[in-house]
Amino acid sequence: MGKKRIIKKTGRGLDAGRKERALSKTTKRHLEKGILHIEATFNNTKATLTDEKGNAVISSSAGALGFTGARKSTPYAAAKVGELIGEKCALIGLKEASVVIRGVGAGRESALRALAGKGIQVLSIKDATPVPHNGPRPPKPRRI
Repeated sequence: MGKKRIIKKTGRGLDAGRKERALSKTTKRHLEKGILHIEATFNNTKATLTDEKGNAVISSSAGALGFTGARKSTPYAAAKVGELIGEKCALIGLKEASVVIRGVGAGRESALRALAGKGIQVLSIKDATPVPHNGPRPPKPRRI
């Protein structure tokens, strides 16, 4: 009949191999100040560190760390993203960062707390969540 296939389920939590690979891919740039953009959606939490001009230097997300499905949007996954970004920032010499937070997901605060726990001084926190004013056109009324 053939060999039985065994499917290993992944996505149970933080993948240590992915974290090590993410830490090994660091830039050679040296920064003192930067802007950290945190995007916390209902499905994922992404963090991007840019220089003061807005050029991206480091980025990471919960999906890139091995979290899948509903676990990507948890505060735990966001904290792990914040820790990884904090470790990468320490490698490039970042000391101070302004933080811009977008979105209404569960990982808003935990990503920021994890980053601040790694010894990076937070200069300012700005909420740039997009708010629709008027929104899309409503559907036409049904004709029965």
